[in-house]
Amino acid sequence: MAKGRARKPEAAPRPLELDPERARRVDRPPYAIVDIGSNSVRLLVYDQLGRAPMPRFNEKSLLRLAEGLAETGVIAPDGFRRAVQAMGRFRAIADAMGVSRIDAVATEAMRRAANGPELAAAIEAECGLKVRILGGADEARFSTLGVISGFFRPVGSVGDMGGGSLEVAEAIDDHVGDRSVSLPLGALPVEAMLRAGLSAAKRQIDEILRQGLPRELARPVFYPVGGGWRTLAKAHMEAVGAPVRVVHGYTIGAVEAREFARAVSRLSAAKLAATPGVTERRARTLPAAALALDRLLKHLAPERVVFSALGLREGFLYSQLSREEQYLDPLVEGAQLIGLPLARVPDFAPELVSWTANLATGETAAEKRLRVAICALSDIAWRDAPDLRAEESFRRLVQFPFIGVTHPERAFIAAAIHARYAGRPDAPWLSPAIRLLAPAERRRAQILGRAILLAYRFSGGVPAVLEGARLRIDPNSVRLEVTAVARAPDSEVVSDRLKLLASAIGVKRSEVVDIDAAT
Repeated sequence: MAKGRARKPEAAPRPLELDPERARRVDRPPYAIVDIGSNSVRLLVYDQLGRAPMPRFNEKSLLRLAEGLAETGVIAPDGFRRAVQAMGRFRAIADAMGVSRIDAVATEAMRRAANGPELAAAIEAECGLKVRILGGADEARFSTLGVISGFFRPVGSVGDMGGGSLEVAEAIDDHVGDRSVSLPLGALPVEAMLRAGLSAAKRQIDEILRQGLPRELARPVFYPVGGGWRTLAKAHMEAVGAPVRVVHGYTIGAVEAREFARAVSRLSAAKLAATPGVTERRARTLPAAALALDRLLKHLAPERVVFSALGLREGFLYSQLSREEQYLDPLVEGAQLIGLPLARVPDFAPELVSWTANLATGETAAEKRLRVAICALSDIAWRDAPDLRAEESFRRLVQFPFIGVTHPERAFIAAAIHARYAGRPDAPWLSPAIRLLAPAERRRAQILGRAILLAYRFSGGVPAVLEGARLRIDPNSVRLEVTAVARAPDSEVVSDRLKLLASAIGVKRSEVVDIDAAT
């Protein structure tokens, strides 16, 4: 049943500044959440309760609590017992990791089961964890908040297919939209429908969608959430040889997504288990996930599909943050939390942001956030062997679990850091990911990386020295203007780095010019 929600105020501007003090914070202990689903129970321990949390530990127990629930109305005794045992083990792991706070949420199986409250009471008595049993509307809201937390100002419909139910809602920039719905189309119910045959299952799913899913939830972009759909994305990436093999942000056209989902829904579990990207555990329920996605996309008719690795758990975490922290950019936060602690001089990156601001005219907010993130990551490889820095940085960053970033943006960040470490623009390891960028974007990444390489060379990573110099880019030349404080002792090497920048820009003339400190 759909449920309306009050519309929130219009989104405020997002800050895009680096803050070394925030990146150096050590006063935030690990945070954990346990998600008791219809198919599995999962523990996720994050490094902190913050805007760009990094998973430290991720484990699940496949309990299938919803199995037989439709017939009996209760969670079976064996599932009940194993759920309490799993929660006890997860609690012990979290305590050993120094977790200061553990939240436990439950979804469709415990929501529907007559003995769901009894299981929640047993978990609290045995493990000291209070379980919050979410209603369908809350489950939809938290899943959508997970998408909001994981993308840069997303607008689209969000579908979260769990073991027992399917939730669909709207993501509108910084808030969940007015409509949400919870439908009995989880992996286990759809799997049961498939026992009557593919055609019969299609008809049954279509009828549920026709009666329960408002057309008003249709948007040009659809964000699938859930383990089954993540596995479908992995299988598709393997099948087409995707340049970047990261589920989060993986984007394909809706027509292509439907064609692939239909093909998968017809395969046996044995064939799926032998399919690259599909684990044996997921092979059983993947046809159900594929069929549900096909029928849902037919009903909503979006233009493209953008897979999300973040969902209910991350949305619940995000909901605990202050409004101020929610508005921090997820990519910039993640980049500085990773990059600044690894840097020789963390305070150099904010100065680098200012110093590179005039490299391109008409920079958009989306382009600025990439540049800020690149500056935050600009000294991550200084401990590596010099000959490996460019290649290893590129390979690491193009696959790194950043959020708030598309696949082409991943390639842009990795290419810029590759250029920062003097990597050749025709290096073989750049392919195939570099093909995600148009020639103009490759050039922009190259210019930014070469400018950062120059900045580190002549300043030694000292903010005050960088502040005493500026770049002048004219149609026919590039000049590095330095004051007395920024005068480089090794002018030949600095000149070589300046020539690399000039080459990236496409001009032949470059020079280092001493200027009076007063000008």
